[in-house]
Amino acid sequence: MVDTPQLYRIGCGAGFSGDRIDAAGPVVAALVERGGPSCLMFEMLAERTLALAQRGRREGSGGYDRSILDRLRPVLADCLDHGISIVGNFGAADPGAAAQDIAAIAASLGCRAPRIALVEGDDLASAGPDAGLDRLLASSLPEGARLLSANVYLGAQEIAAALREGADIVVTGRVADPALALGPLIAHYGWSLTDHDRIAAGTLVGHLLECGAQVTGGYFADPGQKDVPGLHRLGYPIAEVDADGTCVVTKPGGTGGCVDARTVKEQILYEIHDPAAYLTPDVTLDLTEVEITELAPDRVRVSGARGHPPPETLKATLCYDGGYVGEGEISYAGPGAEGRARAALDAVTRRLPAGLAWRGDLIGVTSVFGDDGGHHLEDRLPDCRDVRLRLAVHAADGDAVAAAMHDFGALYCCGPAGGGGIRTNMRRRVSTASAAIPRPLVRARHTFVEVS
Repeated sequence: MVDTPQLYRIGCGAGFSGDRIDAAGPVVAALVERGGPSCLMFEMLAERTLALAQRGRREGSGGYDRSILDRLRPVLADCLDHGISIVGNFGAADPGAAAQDIAAIAASLGCRAPRIALVEGDDLASAGPDAGLDRLLASSLPEGARLLSANVYLGAQEIAAALREGADIVVTGRVADPALALGPLIAHYGWSLTDHDRIAAGTLVGHLLECGAQVTGGYFADPGQKDVPGLHRLGYPIAEVDADGTCVVTKPGGTGGCVDARTVKEQILYEIHDPAAYLTPDVTLDLTEVEITELAPDRVRVSGARGHPPPETLKATLCYDGGYVGEGEISYAGPGAEGRARAALDAVTRRLPAGLAWRGDLIGVTSVFGDDGGHHLEDRLPDCRDVRLRLAVHAADGDAVAAAMHDFGALYCCGPAGGGGIRTNMRRRVSTASAAIPRPLVRARHTFVEVS
């Protein structure tokens, strides 16, 4: 008689790098209370997050988001004591440094020394010379652009292998977000990568969890239309996954937020380009037959994912030098505020050098829409008495941007009347592009860390 593996639970402790620091606490407490095999995942790496991490590593300010240390410190002992695996892409541009710092936290807490594995191979720019790869990366950039980094989205295979070999913590750089959940499921249930329906189901689990509190009511909330209780104490999601990939999405008891068919449907459709063919490194996910069933308050069953073979290429994010960007803001209030803000924008932009790219926004009138051409500035709203003018400029030449910001600051006395609260800043810009990388050019691997 073959034993059926125990139900596997995966909790999410972060859905992006700026997420709430204390989110993992109630999730880990719930995993400990419910018992059985489980995993805590942290999804903290967007394209721009990785670009900034790559720049930080090169400038010596650190290549990973150190907030993971504050996230792990309160829950690490419980995870190690109760066999809760930890998987996250918080390694960013320097997984090795993140691993060493996590090991130091475990030592400072008096925990047993965790086995920490690194998943590597995503960093194409450090992969060594390869004429075919070099040509492909160069052809994917704007002409004359200087490549800073290139990271390919890896799949779940190396995460699964590391967990099967006894890793307590798996630190990755760039992997596909759903792989953070799929890897532990492959390791626990022994799914074959060619069992496309189960791999698709596990990918869907990861997709449901990857944005943290979005699926438990956070990003879903719209007061008066979609009311969500307790946004100040949102519970982060937990997926209870069966051997066939069917899952129940829930959250820790006593927390705010909600899990219902609507929150789950919104998250399923989030960032999906084609519901019949969502491309990931591990599978092509077909969502067209997915069924969503509310079982009880804050318990929603998701089933019916179908899978097809994965694409022949892997997506890579390329970061390149994007020059400099400067931003200035000044406020106008009271009668005529909008007119004075418009006059200030006209005055300062007439003084910009020819060819300098700029965008003006009137915060309180128009500032959110994608409107680099300034079309919404032609709109006028009645009696806007609290307006903040924002000007952004961009150029390859840092001196030109600095000069524009200096001129913006002169609005204090150069008018119009009543401007105040000027703020200006200037920073290097990292731009991104995408490339499709043939799989044979990617060499994923995992290694275990020797703690120094």
